[in-house]
This record gives sequence, structure tokens and C-alpha cells, in this order.
Amino acid sequence: MTNAQRDALDTLLNDYRVSSDVRVAPGDANGFERPAPLWLEIGFGNGELLTHLATTMPGVNFIGSEVYPPGMGRLLRALKHNEIGHVQVVMDDAVTFLHTQVVDGALDRVLLMFPDPWPKKRHHKRRIVNAEFAALLARKLAVGGVFHAATDWEPYKEHMLEVLEACPQLRNMAGASECAQRPDYRTITHFENRGLKLGHGVWDLMYQRIE
Repeated sequence: MTNAQRDALDTLLNDYRVSSDVRVAPGDANGFERPAPLWLEIGFGNGELLTHLATTMPGVNFIGSEVYPPGMGRLLRALKHNEIGHVQVVMDDAVTFLHTQVVDGALDRVLLMFPDPWPKKRHHKRRIVNAEFAALLARKLAVGGVFHAATDWEPYKEHMLEVLEACPQLRNMAGASECAQRPDYRTITHFENRGLKLGHGVWDLMYQRIE
């Protein structure tokens, strides 16, 4: 972690952090200046995508969850530098946050970009996408809300498709067991571009909450 990132954590985290007494509820301002559609990015990494989204979508409120201190520090610096006021952060386990602070039906979109695939079989139980997570997502999304995941690990893509197809409250927007086209808002990050140059595949999955 750089000195600048450490300084950002020390001086800015409390300004942007979701208050522990906030219960994120549908139709509420949720600690932002005004009510607006609410997107959650789980594991925003270095904050590159989240900064882009907040810059280009001023009419959406964003919450970003990340436990990696350097990435959090980098995002906080970007938020301050760009004077972005409609992003809040959670430096804690995202699943815990969903369980304890997010009311059912509160989220319009949840993003999970390139989660750790835990490729070794003995580590598969650590994957964030499992049946319990899918059911939790379905509850926290508003009807019509969208879960959007992306991965560059094909076996994990297959795993996520299997799990998400089995959740009756989620509908694959590309068709059963199909991957979606990358939406325009998901810009290609530095790390993804590096993988593409090496010939890596990338898959997007988009599921909508239904009645």
C-alpha cells in the first residue's frame, strides 16, 4: 500500500463509509443526498470501474464493497479528487453487509466483477457464488433488478451458470444457460485488457429478479 493510499484510508474512509446504523431500504435516500436507483459492486478491486460508473451515471447511487486496503485507498482518493458524492463504501464482507444492513428489495443492480475463482477443487467451497448467495441476491434485488457477474475463468463461468440457473427468482437475460454481451457500462479495465492480450476469454452473466 502506498503512502497516499494509507493516508486516504486514515482521512477519508469515515467520510464515505456506509454508517453502521443505516438500513439500506427501497425508495429511501440511504444516507445519500437524494433517493436514486442503487447499485452495489461487490469486490471493486482498485475501483476503476466504480469510479467510471459514478462519473458517467450521476443519477445512480453506488455502494462499493472491498476488503483489500490498497484498493479501498485508491478508490477513496479518486472519489475525493473527482468530487464524487454519490458513492459510499463498505470495508467488510459483502455477504455480511447484505444480511445485516440491506433490506429485501433495496438494490437495483449488483455487480460482481472477476471474483476469485478458487480453481483448486478443495477450495471451491470458498467461492462467493453458491446457492445460498443466489437466494440472498434474489431477496435483496428489487423486482426487475439485475445481478451482473463477469469472469475470465471458464470453469467458474460454468459453475455460476449452474448455480444461478437453479435459483427460481432469477431469470437469465440472455436465455437459459447462455452468457450475455458485455454491456456498455462495463468498461474494460487495465487488468482485463492485459488478459485479453494474452488470449484469455471473458464471460458476462446477467440475471434479472422476477416475481
